[in-house]
Amino acid sequence: MTSEVRAPAGVVRGVWDADVAVFRGIPFAEPPVGELRFAAPRPVRRWDGVRDALSYGPPPPQAGVFGMDALVRDSDDWLTINVWTPELSAGAGLPVMVWIQGGAFVFGMSSLPEYDGARLARDGVVLVTFNYRVGAEGFAWIEGAPHNRGLLDQVAALEWVRDNIEAFGGDPGRVTIFGQSAGGGSVASLLAMPRAAGLFRRAIAQSVTSVFFTPELARQIGTTLAADADPATLGPDELSGAGDAFMARTGEWADRWGRPAHRQIPFAPVVDGDVLPATPWQALADGAGKGVELIAGHTRDEHRLFSLIQGTLGQVTQEQAQAALQIYAPDPRRYLESFPGASPEELHDLVHADWLFRMSSSRLAEAQVAGGGRAYVFELTWPAPGMGGVLGACHGLDVPLVFGNLDKGQPAMLLGDGPTGEAEALSARMRTAWTAFATHGDPGWPAYGTAHRLTQVFDVEPAVTAYPAEKSRLIWADHPFAALAPVAG
Repeated sequence: MTSEVRAPAGVVRGVWDADVAVFRGIPFAEPPVGELRFAAPRPVRRWDGVRDALSYGPPPPQAGVFGMDALVRDSDDWLTINVWTPELSAGAGLPVMVWIQGGAFVFGMSSLPEYDGARLARDGVVLVTFNYRVGAEGFAWIEGAPHNRGLLDQVAALEWVRDNIEAFGGDPGRVTIFGQSAGGGSVASLLAMPRAAGLFRRAIAQSVTSVFFTPELARQIGTTLAADADPATLGPDELSGAGDAFMARTGEWADRWGRPAHRQIPFAPVVDGDVLPATPWQALADGAGKGVELIAGHTRDEHRLFSLIQGTLGQVTQEQAQAALQIYAPDPRRYLESFPGASPEELHDLVHADWLFRMSSSRLAEAQVAGGGRAYVFELTWPAPGMGGVLGACHGLDVPLVFGNLDKGQPAMLLGDGPTGEAEALSARMRTAWTAFATHGDPGWPAYGTAHRLTQVFDVEPAVTAYPAEKSRLIWADHPFAALAPVAG
C-alpha cells in the first residue's frame, strides 16, 4: 500500500511495509555536478506534483578497491535521503535517529541492506539514512573548493530533517545522530562544527576514527593526487578510479605523510578553521558539545577484521609488531610493560585498534565531560561467531546488532550461518539502549565520569564496570589527538 506525505520540500509517495512507512531516494540537495561540482551542497528546489520515493537514490562515486566498482548510477542525484516511520501523523512527535554510515571516507551508501531502518523504526522512532560525497569528491583538497564537502553534505541532510521530518511523524527538536567508523568520526566532527549547531540534540559515536588532517597535509596529498589525475579534467567516475589507484600507492609517501600513508588513508576531515574549526576532542573539551548528550564507544577487538582483510591474521612477526608500535604508539615501551604476556599479533592488533578507534572514542567522552557535557561509554565484547570465531568483537560487529539486521548485508557474515539466540538478545538490548537514549537521553547505564569511568559492557551477560581498556587509556592519556601534519623534515 502506498502513502503520500506533503512535506515542505514537496509531496512524496512511499510504501507501507510491515507496519512501517518507507520513503526512499528523496533529494535533499541539488546534484553536485556541473557548476555545483566540488561546491558546498545547494538545497534542493521544491518540486511540483507527487514524487515517487520508492527506490534508493544512486550511490555517490566511490572506491572500487572494496568491490564496489560495479554499482549502478543511473542519475546524478547522489544526495538523497531515506525515511522509515511507524506513524505518519504530522503531530506524532516521535524521536528521530539519523544514521551516518562509515566507509573510511572513501566508500559507503545508504542503500546497503544492513542499514535498512525498518526494525529500529518499529521500536518507535523515525529512522533516517542518507548519502554524502566520499573519496576525492567529498574530501580531497582541491584548489578553490571548500574543505570537507562530505561533512557539508551531512549538514545539508540534517537541515532537510529539521525542515521536513515533522511531516513524517518526527520531532525536529529530538534528533539523534549516530554513526560508526568514518560515520562515528562524522558524528564527532558535527559536534565540533558551528554549522551543525542546533540541528541535533543527542549523538552516538561508534568506533570514532582518529584521523583528521591539517590543511597542510591535505594540500600535500591533494596536490600529489592532482599531479597524476587533475580533478578539473576528470569526470566523477574517472576521478573515483584515480583515487583508488592513488590510495593503493600512498605508502610510497610514508616519509612525508606519516601514519595516514602507512595505513593508506588519503582522505579525511580537514581541521580548516572554518567548516571544522578544531578537532572534535579539542572542541568538546572547550564546551562545543555542552548542550548535546553523547554516547561514545568501541568494540574490544577493533583491528581483527582489518588483519583478516590485510592477510596478517595469525601471521604477525615480532618485527611487524615492533614496527607498528614505533609508528603508532605514543610510547612503544609502555605497551611492552603494560602487556608483558602479549604475543606479537596481540600487540600489533592492539596498537592499531587503539590508535584508529578505541582511544579516540573513549577520549571523545572524556573531552565531553571536561567541557561540561554529559557522556555515556560502552564497549562491545561479545565475540562474533562467524568466520570460525577468529575475529572476536571486531570492527563493524555493532552495526547489525544496533540495526537488528542480523541476516542482511555483509556484516551479517560476522554472525555465522544465522543469528543465534545470543545475537538476538544482545541486539534487542543494544536497540533498546539506542532508542531509549534517542527518546529521553538515558541509555540505561550511569553517565561517564573521570572518578569511576563507568562503562556499559555489551556481552552475553551485560555489565557496568570501570572502563575495560584502562591500560591503553593510561598509555594514551597525554596524547593530544591533534590534526595530523606532514612529517617534519
